[in-house]
Amino acid sequence: MKRTFFVLSVLCTVLSCCKDPNTNPGTDPEPVSQHDVMTYITTADNTMHFDKVGKNFTDGLNMNPEITMTLDPNTRYQEFDGFGAAITGASAYNLSRMPAEARAKLLKETFSVDEGMGYSYVRVPIGGSDFNVHSNYDYTCCDEQGIEHFALTSDETDYIIPILKEILTYNPNLKVMGSPWSCPRWMKVSDINTKGAYNSWVGGYLNPDYYQDYATYFVKWIQGFEQAGVPVTSVTVENEPLNWGNSMSLYMPWQQERDFVKTALGPAFAANGIQTKIIVFDHNYNYDGKEDQQRYPIRIYNDSEAAKYIDGAAYHNYGGSATELESVHQAAPEKNLYFTEASIGTWNNGHDMSVSLLDEMKYTCLANVTRWCKTVIVWNFMLDDHNGPHGGAGACNTCFGAVDVSSADYTTLTKRSHYYAIGHLSKAFKTGSTRIGVKGYQPSNVLVCAAENPDGTYGVVLMNENSNGLTMQLEAGEHFFSLTLPGRSITTCVIPK
Repeated sequence: MKRTFFVLSVLCTVLSCCKDPNTNPGTDPEPVSQHDVMTYITTADNTMHFDKVGKNFTDGLNMNPEITMTLDPNTRYQEFDGFGAAITGASAYNLSRMPAEARAKLLKETFSVDEGMGYSYVRVPIGGSDFNVHSNYDYTCCDEQGIEHFALTSDETDYIIPILKEILTYNPNLKVMGSPWSCPRWMKVSDINTKGAYNSWVGGYLNPDYYQDYATYFVKWIQGFEQAGVPVTSVTVENEPLNWGNSMSLYMPWQQERDFVKTALGPAFAANGIQTKIIVFDHNYNYDGKEDQQRYPIRIYNDSEAAKYIDGAAYHNYGGSATELESVHQAAPEKNLYFTEASIGTWNNGHDMSVSLLDEMKYTCLANVTRWCKTVIVWNFMLDDHNGPHGGAGACNTCFGAVDVSSADYTTLTKRSHYYAIGHLSKAFKTGSTRIGVKGYQPSNVLVCAAENPDGTYGVVLMNENSNGLTMQLEAGEHFFSLTLPGRSITTCVIPK
């Protein structure tokens, strides 16, 4: 069998360059369009930032099979839908303040599949969240009592939708997920049984008397976005349904989410021809430690009337372990899994790439994609240098965005670990790709995930936790090559068959 071989000398590049951390992703001093294999490298020491290196295949023999990692397309797992970040009101506001040319440059290098990283899935609040256009301002799209008063607000029409439409020009196949933080306050009660009045954005339950109205609220929101030119791929029923204390929140235990989906939301989607997927839970791996809420989605799936409307379940990583995903998949392999929120901030050294980059790739990205998740979506795509705009009590005032922008000029950018980690996944694993097996050599402290893309390429993401560089072989079909992973780095390879 004829094989091809190339040597990628990454360590020399690391030693010879020290680039600005805001260097455009994919930049490289030499033309790379004619190379067979593309690699993209980010290092925790801030010397490489999604740097692109291209090499041609050359003839040769594999002289080191004992250090060869081999892709196994016959072992197949889940299909990937895409990767991205949340376009909250705050993110849309900050993007809208950027000069048009600077914004276009950032969105192109982030969302374009061919010319950028290829981010492909974004999460959008249905109504307000803890990061709206205006600080300390909470709202829904129907704050006046009566569902006939539903209307998209300025946050959606002047900020979020225009930014999404601009993103769609760079990635027309962008997927959009909607998530509500709260129903309108007039739909809330202090207790599901007594139905006492509850006029607060924080906590409360959805009044069962308003199930149909709230289902109509979802329908109208989806229709409003689609009429504006933004198709909605999926919705979660409630963001963090077990979190009573968020600045905007609604407490929805599994029993109520089940009843709402099967009696109102699912039938409303069916009656209105809504094809948007319904995703349940959307909260932490450990169910916020509430014993009666453990295995939340499985309990809902056990009701066949509810389950028939549900595509799957979503998770966050603010509590518990990603191993819960394996348990849920084993219990309901026919349902999909999504990872929909993680944040960086002062509490986890999100400002320090030397700490946060590998943590982000290990615990937010690889821990989830190797446990059946179809997506990884992180929290705010863009915040300003004051961590906002953000809400009041209960909102995160110490969060960073994937990208932070200076409020002095709305041009100076700081790209953080979120940005690069999601970029590596997006570049390797296109929408519709299928995760495949990897066998053979497994170096110590090197994590790997691979997929076969719809265009026939293979994508591979490797993370080297070792302080020193490591050289190994990577084999894909009839091709193999020697790959040097810099110390404490992420490397993405896009390999033709």
